[in-house]
Amino acid sequence: MAKKDPTDLSVEEKLKTLYQLQTTLSAIDEERALRGELPLEVQDLEDEIAGLTTRVEKIKNDIKEFEDAVKQKKAEINEAQASVERYKTQLNDVKNNREYDTLSKEIEFQTLEIELCNKKIREANTKVEEKNRDLKATEEQIADRRQALDEKKNELDEIMDETRAEEERLKEKAKELEVKIEPRLLTSFKRIRKNARNGLGIVYVQRDACGGCFNKIPPQRQLDIRMHKKIIVCEYCGRILIDPELAGVKADKQAEDKPKRKRAIRKRTVRKDEDDDFIPEEKLS
Repeated sequence: MAKKDPTDLSVEEKLKTLYQLQTTLSAIDEERALRGELPLEVQDLEDEIAGLTTRVEKIKNDIKEFEDAVKQKKAEINEAQASVERYKTQLNDVKNNREYDTLSKEIEFQTLEIELCNKKIREANTKVEEKNRDLKATEEQIADRRQALDEKKNELDEIMDETRAEEERLKEKAKELEVKIEPRLLTSFKRIRKNARNGLGIVYVQRDACGGCFNKIPPQRQLDIRMHKKIIVCEYCGRILIDPELAGVKADKQAEDKPKRKRAIRKRTVRKDEDDDFIPEEKLS
């Protein structure tokens, strides 16, 4: 049997199918709500671990740079010491004061270079110690976060195992219903549902009000909703409105349940002047 074109469905059939889809999607939301904040907590932990891992890599790179700088300064010290020894040897062969002063200045300069390199090495070693402490603390933090992540993942997996089968069944049902709905109407419904705080894109009339935002619906508009002749949306929240009976919900009968109030009748008496006798009301007629 050929499938019926969604555009050929009556408004009543469209609304029924749309409400069934809403019910199915709400059931999926409930299944997902069982997970609570766990997916977000897992994502936050994963993001935090990724950030800490990046920090560890940066600290290791900084340590390597400081260690390379120390090696370079040690090499410069060795060169400076070799130069000092060479200049001291040349002092024994100077021929005039000018050569002596020049060599003395070179020795003094190389000695200052050695002192400066030693200072840079001490500073770099101090930085390396600090970075190693930061590295150890960060690695401990990563280990702690990974342990928490494993616990959260195990908890989430247990919940998902319990709800996966039902959720998959509901998803298949939702897909089957979506095929039956006109694409333009389905797109509008999904947009409304996405913007709705409670995820409801279609609601039935409750106590003469919208079931989504609870604003009053005029009687004429309620009549139009019960006629099932066109798609009607709430003028306040934009949700699609459906007749309770069409949604399979019994309408409220508050008016019938209210007890009727009896009007109290009070007998009146008519009096003439004080000197006249009392005349009953029934004799006045």
